[in-house]
Amino acid sequence: MEIQSVALLGAGAVGSYVIWGLAQKSGLRFGVIAEGARAEKLRQGCVINDTVYHPPVWTPQQAHGVDLLIVALKYGALPGALDTIQTVVGENTTVMSLMNGVDSEEIIGARVGAEHLLPALIKVASRRTEDGVRFDPATTLGIIYGELNAPFDSARVGAVERLFAGTGVNLRVTEHIREEMWCKFRLNVCNNLPQAILGAGIGCYRDSEHMEAIRSGLRNELEAIAAAKGIDMSKVDASTVHGSPAAASARFSTLQDLEAGRHTEIDMFSGALMRMGHELGIPTPYNDYTYHMIKALEEKNDGRFTYDGSEPLCWSK
Repeated sequence: MEIQSVALLGAGAVGSYVIWGLAQKSGLRFGVIAEGARAEKLRQGCVINDTVYHPPVWTPQQAHGVDLLIVALKYGALPGALDTIQTVVGENTTVMSLMNGVDSEEIIGARVGAEHLLPALIKVASRRTEDGVRFDPATTLGIIYGELNAPFDSARVGAVERLFAGTGVNLRVTEHIREEMWCKFRLNVCNNLPQAILGAGIGCYRDSEHMEAIRSGLRNELEAIAAAKGIDMSKVDASTVHGSPAAASARFSTLQDLEAGRHTEIDMFSGALMRMGHELGIPTPYNDYTYHMIKALEEKNDGRFTYDGSEPLCWSK
C-alpha cells in the first residue's frame, strides 16, 4: 500500500504544517479542498514561515477517491463539512483528523464509516500573523497516530509513515492513540481556556497560584471523566504528554480567536466535557463556568454588550 494522492480540508494554522511538508513532495498528487471565495483566496497563495505556497485547489468532486484525506478544520466548521467529506471519501480512502478534541473521528466516522478513520492528533504551536502562519519546525512535535486495535503495524500505518518520510514533518506511531488524544485534550482544556478568560500569556500558570488552581480544577474534572470511560492516560509515556516549548507570553488558540474577534472551539473543549459529565453523572463546575464565560466573551466580541445609554434601565437584585 502506497499513498499517491492526498487531499487537505482546512488550510489554517494546523493545515499549514501539512502544506509545508507535502506541497513540494515529488511524485505526490496533493491538493487543498475549497470552493467559492475560500478557493479564490487560497489560489492567491499561503504564506507559511515567510514562504509562499500555491498548492492546487480542488473541489470535493476533484478530490474524490484520494488515498488520504487530512481534516484540519475548526470544530465549528465540521458539521457543515460532512457532505464534503462524504463526497471525497472513496472505497479505499483513509481519513486522518488533526482536529482538536476527542470526538471528531466519531462524528466523521458516523457519516463515512469508522473503518476509514486512522486516529491521529497534532502538536504544533502555529500562530497567525499579518505575514501568514508561523511555527518552529525544530520544536514542533508533529503528528501522532495509530490504530485503535491490533495489528498496530497495519499497512496504512506504514503507508502514512512512508508518505511523510523526508518531508520535515515530525511523525510518531503509537499503540495508545486514544490515550494520547486524551492527553492532548487535557493540555488544551487546562492550558488553552483559563488564559483565554484572563487574557494573558501562559506564564500566568507559573506566576499565579489562582490560575494554577483553576487549571487544576479543570484537570481533575477531565481526569475523572476519562477514568469513568476506561481511558488510562498513565499508559502514555510521561515525556509525551507535554506540548512544545513556548514563551511565557504565548497565546494559545482560544485566546488568539477571542483577540481576533473569532468564535472559539469551546464547544469541543468544556462543552464536550459538560456533555460527558452529564451522561456519566460527574459534576463539572469548573468546565461549566469556563464554557459560559468564554461564550459570553464571544457575545461581547459580537457586540451584544455594546451600550450607548439609550437602553432601558437594568435593576440590580
